Amino acid sequence: MSKIPPLHGLRFAFGTLTVLPVKVSRWDREAARGGMLCAPVVGLVAGAVAAAVGLLLLFLGASPLLAAVATAAVPAVLTRGLHLDGLADTADGLGSGKPAEDALRIMKQSDIGPFGVITLVFVLLAQVGALTQAYDGSWARGALAAVVSATAARLALTLAARAGVPAARPEGLGAAVAGVVPGRGALGAALLVTGAAAAGGAFFGAYGSVRTAGAVVLSAAVAELLLRHCTRRFGGVTGDVFGGLAETAATAALVVLSLG
Repeated sequence: MSKIPPLHGLRFAFGTLTVLPVKVSRWDREAARGGMLCAPVVGLVAGAVAAAVGLLLLFLGASPLLAAVATAAVPAVLTRGLHLDGLADTADGLGSGKPAEDALRIMKQSDIGPFGVITLVFVLLAQVGALTQAYDGSWARGALAAVVSATAARLALTLAARAGVPAARPEGLGAAVAGVVPGRGALGAALLVTGAAAAGGAFFGAYGSVRTAGAVVLSAAVAELLLRHCTRRFGGVTGDVFGGLAETAATAALVVLSLG
């Protein structure tokens, strides 16, 4: 197996997972492998930008609620809303109760059905509510929640792209990245993100460290449950499923970080 330079992996990650004007110079399995391993780095950057916007609003006198809304909006803007759209489409596909082929057809439609709308409403409310509570605690807790949740969301993408997880369709982003990450690479990324989260949470003491690491672990576990359910229902993953996993992981992490 040949190795791909890290720069190509970063280009792939930022070029496919954000709206940033990054040119993807290679579009093959090796570049996809590097890109999905670098996905948490994209989350770190997106979370840092979201936290900066939230803190700026707080500094200007905005309420924690307004800062939370802005913080939740930044990742959506940086992804053109693709993860939220994927969440809605996945909810429509799962909620349809139809066979895999019909469910996948529903997910490809441009409109959003009732299951998608309801899921989006509750997920966004949960994210904003959790961020509001974090900002109510302190500006540092709110900023940490923004960074950790965004990073955990992209870690879910790395884990979902591991070897052994098939694609539901032969085309699309899901097929391009399905199964590209070696199991050891996925585990290494999970350990690295969890350790970094624990170090960041240590600013709030031992409990803060455990809670922050636990947020990453629980978000990965919840995303894994959704991944397995989608794989059983659809026969594999799609780009929409990846988006749904990211939003699910982010929400789970924020809920944990809002506790205590």
